[in-house]
Amino acid sequence: MPRVIGIDPGTVTIDVCGLEDGRVFLDQAFPTATALADPARFIGRLEAAGPLDCIAGPSGYGLPLTRAQQATEEDLRLAFLAREGEPGGIGGLGALARALARSALPVFFTPGVIHLSTVPAHRKVNRVDMGTADKVCAAALAVAQQAERGSRPIAQVSLVLLELGGAFSAVIAVGGGKIVDGVGGSSGPLGFRAAGALDGEVAFLAGSVSKAMLFTGGAAAIAGWDDAGASPERFGTPATPPEGVAWDAFVESVAKYAAALALSVPSPTEFVLSGRLAQVGAVQHAMRQRLGPLGPTRVLEGEGFAHVAKTAAQGAALIADGLAGGAHRALVETMGIRDARGTALDHLYVISRQQARRRLGLS
Repeated sequence: MPRVIGIDPGTVTIDVCGLEDGRVFLDQAFPTATALADPARFIGRLEAAGPLDCIAGPSGYGLPLTRAQQATEEDLRLAFLAREGEPGGIGGLGALARALARSALPVFFTPGVIHLSTVPAHRKVNRVDMGTADKVCAAALAVAQQAERGSRPIAQVSLVLLELGGAFSAVIAVGGGKIVDGVGGSSGPLGFRAAGALDGEVAFLAGSVSKAMLFTGGAAAIAGWDDAGASPERFGTPATPPEGVAWDAFVESVAKYAAALALSVPSPTEFVLSGRLAQVGAVQHAMRQRLGPLGPTRVLEGEGFAHVAKTAAQGAALIADGLAGGAHRALVETMGIRDARGTALDHLYVISRQQARRRLGLS
């Protein structure tokens, strides 16, 4: 049976999950800043877990399925939507991806929602972030879990995933076991740290929108918290008027996007909560109240097979297993992971692809 690893490059932690014949052999989380400050040490930990057949690596906004050693500099800039060394975003993530590409590890970069042929072209118009590669991985775990719990074929799975991370929020719609729609962190609901979709007039008034700006203006900023005080646990018990506004804005924004995405799935079986904020009891209660009329809500956290690694890392491990010919082959085939095509810039009409490529330093 394949021996594989899935990686989730989160804003707060980088999680790794290893699977062999359904058994977890690696289940760890590393502070993101620490892991990215010393890529060689992080890669050494992966090498020590070998021999390995496949690693679903940190893929940013995603690429069509690409072996890391075959990824070009253009591929990497399109995956992370930044020139090398550009400030903002998760600093150092591109450097880690480049270091992995220089290693001998069997690392593959995996697609984001926008690369999937299961998503109709009309839903991709003027979109780049419909859900990053790690959100696709979280959806993979949700699909596998529903199929297993309901003893149903993967092709009969339908759900709406609410991925509520430590910075961004995203919503992914799954019908027939396939991702059919999505709104990503920078084009979706309000996040804990990030503003989500920006009013175009706000972008105009800002004069320019940097990568770093995309990580600001979220619920923590509304509450008036600095980084040290931005606690998800504290978030569930607002104690001041600004904290109350932050809470109401977050809950309503996420619920509205979830309800909207449900239109892309005929009668979704359930709404699934995942991510760091989904572990907060008050968030779970609020989502069940808001979405109850549309369908049942369950929490993916705690239903996975690992104890430390987050759901996206577990889903990445399932995808890696399927890519290596393991028990989750049907999951990978149904979700169309191998059939992903194109780039994140292929559906732009507000600006040209050429303009977008120049911003990334590409000819």
